[in-house]
Amino acid sequence: QVQLVESGGGLVQAGGSLRLSCAVSGSIFSINTMGWYRQAPGKQRELVATISSGGTTNYADSVKGRFTISRDNAKNTVYLQMNSLKLADTAVYYCNAHIRYFYWGQGTQVTVSS
Repeated sequence: QVQLVESGGGLVQAGGSLRLSCAVSGSIFSINTMGWYRQAPGKQRELVATISSGGTTNYADSVKGRFTISRDNAKNTVYLQMNSLKLADTAVYYCNAHIRYFYWGQGTQVTVSS
């Protein structure tokens, strides 16, 4: 059984920073792409950033230059460093891991205040 556990969310003022972490545990042989998605109230879940097993990254236009995704393959962990946070970044952030299937974490709330 595979589990994804996110941490690092919280309340931050606009312009501030947060770092999210997502640790994958369970029956894992290898993890392919890992990523972060977010869902704001009343909106659909959207891609924030992904990173391949080889380190290739992909970002939504709205976060380019502000967010950085990284991973530690030895720890089966993916990170999202979020800088220059905006009110529009407020959402529940979910991590995703493609192993044999796609797995999701439970989500962590990020709230940006003015």
